[in-house]
Amino acid sequence: MPNPPDSSKHEQPIAGADGMNSSPKPAHVTSGSSLTPKGRLVKTPKMIANGSRAFMWYLLSLVIIIVDQWTKWLAQTKLAFHEPVPVIEPFLNWTLAYNYGAAFSFLADAGGWQKWFFSGLALVMSLFLIGYLVKAPRQAKLLSVGLAMVLGGAIGNLIDRLMLGKVVDFIHVHYADAWHYPIFNIADIAISVGVAMIVIDMLFFEKKREA
Repeated sequence: MPNPPDSSKHEQPIAGADGMNSSPKPAHVTSGSSLTPKGRLVKTPKMIANGSRAFMWYLLSLVIIIVDQWTKWLAQTKLAFHEPVPVIEPFLNWTLAYNYGAAFSFLADAGGWQKWFFSGLALVMSLFLIGYLVKAPRQAKLLSVGLAMVLGGAIGNLIDRLMLGKVVDFIHVHYADAWHYPIFNIADIAISVGVAMIVIDMLFFEKKREA
């Protein structure tokens, strides 16, 4: 007897009442594995704030404050006012000096009101940095270090203004008697390096984090 025709080779799509193909269709389309929906293939990592981890950056600020105040105490105890002590000739001296104004003695001769102006400015900046360190991205470690250094330096000089009415400086960079850089302190170094770190982060790393 002849074999019955193979029905699988002649199977046709089942048409509905309206003549359209009613074959089952996939529930969703993906560009990868059939088990992975398309929307889950590419996922941008979520930025996480420092939160409670800001405490470690506060500790860095505290270390800067302690070192700054300790070195200023040594300068006032061991050095005579405006009498340089050579450290590395002819580039570095320890020279005790007082600054009644801002950086580079700005407004140093203003009459006394500048003490409260710069103290208030440093206080506002410090409070802002304390709050911003909590919200800063946890991945942005360079930014957090910079903020912590600026915070420590700002508070270090603020303590001087409130306790003494002036800022204690003692690091004197110069070249013989031909050139003298304004005398500064550890807090000033922390602020300068911290600002440089913040700028570097803004220029080279901030856009990469947001991409």
